[in-house]
Amino acid sequence: MNRPSPAEQAFSLAAPVRLWEDAFARDPSPYYAALRAHGPVGWAELAPGVPAYVVTDRRAALDLLHDTETFSHDPRPWEATVPDDSPVLGMMRWRPNTLFADGAAHIRYRTALLDAFDLVEPHDLRARIHRAVHLLVSRFGPRGEADLVGEFTRPLMALVFNSLFGLPDSASDRLDSALGKLIEGGAQAAEGEAEFGGYVLELIAAKSERRGDDLPSWLLDHPAGLTPEEVTWQVFLTLGAGHEPTANLVSNALSRILGNPAYYSTLTSGARPVTDAVLEVLHHETPLANYGIHYARTPVTFHGVRLRAAVPVVISYGALAQAAEQEHGTDRHPGDASHLSWSAGPHACPVKQHTLLIATEAIERLTQWLPDLEPVLPRERLTWRPGPFHRSLTALPVRFSPRSPDQPGGRP
Repeated sequence: MNRPSPAEQAFSLAAPVRLWEDAFARDPSPYYAALRAHGPVGWAELAPGVPAYVVTDRRAALDLLHDTETFSHDPRPWEATVPDDSPVLGMMRWRPNTLFADGAAHIRYRTALLDAFDLVEPHDLRARIHRAVHLLVSRFGPRGEADLVGEFTRPLMALVFNSLFGLPDSASDRLDSALGKLIEGGAQAAEGEAEFGGYVLELIAAKSERRGDDLPSWLLDHPAGLTPEEVTWQVFLTLGAGHEPTANLVSNALSRILGNPAYYSTLTSGARPVTDAVLEVLHHETPLANYGIHYARTPVTFHGVRLRAAVPVVISYGALAQAAEQEHGTDRHPGDASHLSWSAGPHACPVKQHTLLIATEAIERLTQWLPDLEPVLPRERLTWRPGPFHRSLTALPVRFSPRSPDQPGGRP
């Protein structure tokens, strides 16, 4: 019989770090410090009574992401251990899509997604973004004030992804509302999951009956022969993974830009590319802060910690960023990809370039039309949405000189 090592005994006695607390949303730094004090793998709760191992060391994260023999993405053994009303189930329950699949099934789903997104031409995506920005600025530009989260970043993503998936603008508010409830993991999570599920089911039913020039239609006609149910779950994944983190990436970048007037002036003058600001967020305030969830297939010792099977092993990209900042400072080369926000290994983000294009074009277009954006509140007074998985502002109020994209000289 193997006795636990002193390090494993100490770990087993560590109090779980509660990532579901409101204080975590306000300031995650002390929570990440507490996790890192446990060692390369920390002990946490994602919701009351829902424990998880949390990887806070870059080497350990890379080992986890590349080890498909020891770890699985299938959460079904874990699901059997949690209540049906757990607020994190919406983000973690098994579905037949690429995120929760291993081996041949994962390759099949991922190949279909890659091939479908390859059909989205950059110039076409750029035109969709410009159109959405134009529509939104037309609404709030004449007022001279706006909330860039509620009136720009979130509705922008709903408009862009609705367009890519073949739905009208009128459906965008429904998408935005459902995903917001789902990802927070609170009391409204089940309601959000149900609303989002209904939205996707109706979309696939419509595309099954009549194809269009859109992603669901391309997936339905892909040579991999995905069933309508399988396409439904790929769309469920890509709509959620595309909308929410990208909206947070843009709002987090805008808050950092506007909170630094000198930095903002270099962007609006063209002296510094917007891509730098986006990559800075991926390093220091990544929008999907804790995810990349794995499960040990059998009990295993991993970086000094004995992992139980059927317990989530979460990668804390937020804690990795904090550790890197403390070790190397905040200065990074623009091409430095050490943040791991795109993940790594076979489950690395398949649409990284599309996401970067959406984020940079949205920020460039907005700041060209409204070059004197000014935050109403200092950055330290901004509030953040609760939830263990994301880093997401509740609002970003700004003021500016009233302007319409349709007035003379108003369009770049």
